[in-house]
Amino acid sequence: MAAHLKSILIVKLSAIGDVVHTLPLLEVLRKCYPGARIDWVVEEDASQIIERHEALDQVIVSRRKTWQREILRPGKLGRVAREVRDFIRGLRSTEYDLVIDLHGLLKSGILTGLSRGKRKIGFSFGTEGSSLFLTERAHEVDMDRHALERYLQTIEILGCARDSWEGKIPIGPGDQESVDRIIYERGLNRATLVAINPVAKWETKLWDDPKFASLADRIAGELGCRVIFTGSGTDRPALEGIIGAMKSEAINLAGTTNLRELAYLYSRCALLVSTDTGPMHIAAAMGCPVIALFGPTAPWRTGPYGKGHTVIREAMDCSPCFKRRCSHRSCMKDISVERVFEAVSERLKPREKAPTPTV
Repeated sequence: MAAHLKSILIVKLSAIGDVVHTLPLLEVLRKCYPGARIDWVVEEDASQIIERHEALDQVIVSRRKTWQREILRPGKLGRVAREVRDFIRGLRSTEYDLVIDLHGLLKSGILTGLSRGKRKIGFSFGTEGSSLFLTERAHEVDMDRHALERYLQTIEILGCARDSWEGKIPIGPGDQESVDRIIYERGLNRATLVAINPVAKWETKLWDDPKFASLADRIAGELGCRVIFTGSGTDRPALEGIIGAMKSEAINLAGTTNLRELAYLYSRCALLVSTDTGPMHIAAAMGCPVIALFGPTAPWRTGPYGKGHTVIREAMDCSPCFKRRCSHRSCMKDISVERVFEAVSERLKPREKAPTPTV
């Protein structure tokens, strides 16, 4: 039997994929505690994912990265100090029955410590002394479980029933209208759309740009699909380089959507080809099939969650190594265009309809 809780604070600050993986927990918490206040403290880069979520009462946004950039700029110290003060006041404005640190780093531990909570729990994956800010011993988790499953373990700790969940990102009418306009203006409304998201923050997660160009050409030429590239605004030049190496046409949508709009855009696509990065998880959450290219990381921990996805990786003794730098990057370089194209073709292949029963 679940304990009665009137207020809950989730501490999950970033990154995009991790926040997406926490959405199922949020849904199940709301079902378990329909009358409780549920708040979430998150960093601004990932905040769009949870804004307007019907299961949340308040989103408390930390602008930590912005504060770090601006604090040393002339004339900015006073404003930063006021914003930090107001943020802490907002964080401490409610006394929570339960605070859940799902991030497990020093930055989340400090916020957990600053919050007013009767019970503060965390997990054994916590590092940097984050467990010092808990009111009880960190709960053990199996790191070989998928991140989404690890976060859902909170439900087991609380004694709640692990009900069904969707885990989708909340999309508003404005998000749909914006993307529908992009699709219409670029003449894509009648096309089969295949999205490619080639950029990742770790250089070890990257596939070769010429291979992405070759793959996109084959998808457009042999499968008759329209190819769109997605990414952040800073990714735009890299994507232009890939498109410039192509023989066929593709569209660069990097930086043209926010995260909610990107989620809706992926829901309009037949599939996404992606490196291991946040947009991969956004697409999976929205029901878009994903062809995921993995090298230094473990897909059983952080791969696209759910059915209908394909993970492509090379079986190497050194993989997964979880390194951000590598002298050879063989685990990604050895993935062939042909192998990825075959996976795309298989996913886009029309499924045979079951025969109609005769009477």
